[in-house]
Amino acid sequence: MKFLFLMDPLETIKMEKDTSFILMLGAHKRKHQIFFLPEGGIHSINNRFQFSVTSVKPQLNKKTPFLIGEHRVLNDRDIDAIFIRTDPPFAEEYLLHTWLLDRLPPHIFLINRPSGIRTVNEKIWGSQFRNFIPKTCISRSKEILLNFISKQKDVIAKPVNGFGGQSVFRVRHEDTNTNVILETLTQSYNKTIILQEYLADSNKGDKRILLLNGEPLGALLRVHGKDDHRNNLFAGGKAKKTNITKKELLIIAHLKPLLRELGLFFVGLDFIGDQLIEVNVTSPTGMQEMNRLNHLHLEDRVIDFVEKCVEDSKAKVKIQH
Repeated sequence: MKFLFLMDPLETIKMEKDTSFILMLGAHKRKHQIFFLPEGGIHSINNRFQFSVTSVKPQLNKKTPFLIGEHRVLNDRDIDAIFIRTDPPFAEEYLLHTWLLDRLPPHIFLINRPSGIRTVNEKIWGSQFRNFIPKTCISRSKEILLNFISKQKDVIAKPVNGFGGQSVFRVRHEDTNTNVILETLTQSYNKTIILQEYLADSNKGDKRILLLNGEPLGALLRVHGKDDHRNNLFAGGKAKKTNITKKELLIIAHLKPLLRELGLFFVGLDFIGDQLIEVNVTSPTGMQEMNRLNHLHLEDRVIDFVEKCVEDSKAKVKIQH
């Protein structure tokens, strides 16, 4: 099969950490052809699609994680599956990609479905589940934000489209830096941000659970260092082995049909204590750490799933014709 990976430039990939890399490696071991699809590499010509891609062979070599092959232009009829793995933020070009990918022929399997990615803002979508999340305020109003901080006393402030732990602040009531933090994040109250009640359990770390088609695939605990409140691995957090609790399984069971309906097959849920914090659908990470902690090869299960979905998609197209 021919698999395309729409993702950030290859030179930015960290072989020992990146989930996209291990998915590519898993597919390569199955003898699938792997192609890197860069931003701007999707073309629509009279409603038929072409892709400017580069053939790559991933390998476990830190200095040279990819053997770079030829640059090619593939037609939509040549493609079996596309992994949408571009990192946030979900900006204009990201949105354009989802519009184009929406129009692909039905035989091409997309993980995740572009319309689902558009629907689920990773920090806002989960706020509808009031019984599962910490107290949350989404606003750019100075009065409303300050009032929320005054009531909660201790909050986490973050941008709507942030990622990797960037621009995440802990803000306490009457902290002298409160105004400047809010002014910075909201760009002088012109941009909406999120405030969430600070949870004491964050001192123990936050948990990432990967889902495959709505079912738990693996989990890890991310624990911050001594000099930082952020647990994110790209912000210096450390990965530790963990289990999935009964409460987390109940929340997953509630989300499962919603995620499946949206075509969000590979998802990362973030928890602090028993509270849901974020629903990651763009390029969920953590698989390599889960593999190492538990001596697994979770990428094999993802490739199994994609192979089956490709076969099912092609079978449906044949029946319709």
